[in-house]
Amino acid sequence: MMTPRVAAIHDMSGFGRCSLTVAIPILSAMGVQCCPLPTAFLSTHTGGFEGFTFLDMTDEMSKVADHWASLGLTFQAVYSGFLGSERQIGVVENFICRFRGPDTVVVVDPVMGDNGKAYSTVTPEFIDRMRTLCQRADLILPNVTEAGLLLRKETFPENFDEAGAQALADELTTLAPDAIVTGVAMGKYIGCAGAGRDRFVIKKLHIERSFPGTGDLYGAVLIGSLIQGNVMSAAADNAAEFVSLAIQKTPYDQDTRFGVWFEP
Repeated sequence: MMTPRVAAIHDMSGFGRCSLTVAIPILSAMGVQCCPLPTAFLSTHTGGFEGFTFLDMTDEMSKVADHWASLGLTFQAVYSGFLGSERQIGVVENFICRFRGPDTVVVVDPVMGDNGKAYSTVTPEFIDRMRTLCQRADLILPNVTEAGLLLRKETFPENFDEAGAQALADELTTLAPDAIVTGVAMGKYIGCAGAGRDRFVIKKLHIERSFPGTGDLYGAVLIGSLIQGNVMSAAADNAAEFVSLAIQKTPYDQDTRFGVWFEP
């Protein structure tokens, strides 16, 4: 029996516990082989660090895909995260067309913004291309800010009730068959809402601490859980619970830029 395999198309930050340095160990611990396809290499993530290095890997991405295709590799999932340009979105679209098999799950985390604002590098053209990429996915994982950008909504309430969270997730299924919106504030809780084949709202007690990389933790555990055979709601609950526990395990005196202590 072959170990299940995921192609993870993300950036790699050498320090800071996010993107590929999160996805690789978590998926491995869940019995899944993670095959990284880096979009960029950075010395650290960009959330609060200054002077970080940045190496654009766009020109290598298609070469990697060509070599993998020559080896006849197949993947149980294709999982894309941070993409640095419209050109990279095109590379990922091509990768999906080449490697999508009858049982491959394509998961797109449309990384474009947070806390109500798009990242400085995100243009209207980029959002349009990301919307097209989402339409090629089986499952999309936007946070609330990204959901707004995808759905062309200018503003959202600061807090949702369960019905509002569910309605937002339902609306996202106009882009992909399944959708989970993450980071949904619901009073003293924070959670996620899913729609498509499995409709649900999951709430965890809101811990007043903010870390980079928690969305990557969530995505990795979710995909690992789906590959293990869980339905989407159970996989989403596993992911939300893992993120909550990892935040609770992280000492309060640690610099939040260093990410959460998920290793224990």
